[in-house]
Amino acid sequence: MTWKRVATAAVLIPIVVAIVLLTPTSAVAIATALITLLALFEYFALGEAIGQRAHKYWTSVCALLIVFVQYLSTLVIYGDFGSFGLPARLSWIFTRILPRPEEIFFIFVLGVAALTLATRRPLVEGLPAAGISSSALLLVAFPLSYAVRLHGFGMEGPWLLLFALVITWAGDTAAYFGGRSLGRHPLAPLLSPKKTWEGSCFGMAGSLIVSLVFVRWLNAPLPYVLGMAAVGNVAGQAGDLLESAYKRSAGVKDSSGLLPGHGGILDRIDALILAIPAVWYYWILMYSPKM
Repeated sequence: MTWKRVATAAVLIPIVVAIVLLTPTSAVAIATALITLLALFEYFALGEAIGQRAHKYWTSVCALLIVFVQYLSTLVIYGDFGSFGLPARLSWIFTRILPRPEEIFFIFVLGVAALTLATRRPLVEGLPAAGISSSALLLVAFPLSYAVRLHGFGMEGPWLLLFALVITWAGDTAAYFGGRSLGRHPLAPLLSPKKTWEGSCFGMAGSLIVSLVFVRWLNAPLPYVLGMAAVGNVAGQAGDLLESAYKRSAGVKDSSGLLPGHGGILDRIDALILAIPAVWYYWILMYSPKM
């Protein structure tokens, strides 16, 4: 199993790093949209495992709209509408009519209401379908969309997104090997019996150590970078445990078998779902003078 994890990571990590550092935010938005769709359908499968069918396609459409809105928000922040060929006057009008994520949530609610009222599904499925659909949008698609927002944050954006990815990868790897070799005290036995406090500490140490490399590119004082790594690591570990709770609820070991040694897309990005928005909010609230 370990060699499969390493081989899969060796293939995927360079591709992800290249997308983050070498492509524009529009490409990152497309990649985020694709990953979000894959993760959503794995989440829907977890629901179906316990007999709860979601409004898959409507939820997916709204998830894509949220990613698109997050991309547009990066254009508004920096006034970069050149890719759309908009003159200054039209750009100003465009910024005034730009929808916000909460407005997409309202559109989603209207759609769920229409589907519930017009559906031919058994009435007993009404509440579960609304619940699975809403939780998928809120717990997977929305927080993951901050990858686009983070990448589009000016010159530091790509490095901030890479920072969130690397501290999560390093923390996860250190927790995995540290927990296997020295783990004794269960961290959350009901959710993930193999996770230990020792592994959690190793994971935190791994995130803090790799964060030192980013001081140069983020142009931020070391204490801020270490604080951001710590916050991102805690959020990532919480996201990992949260997905474990979903899988235990559904009675499955992995969200799918798409990635050898890792399970599914949702298994691979579970920590990132919370780590990415945590890094975003830390940066804009604790350090960045631009927001």
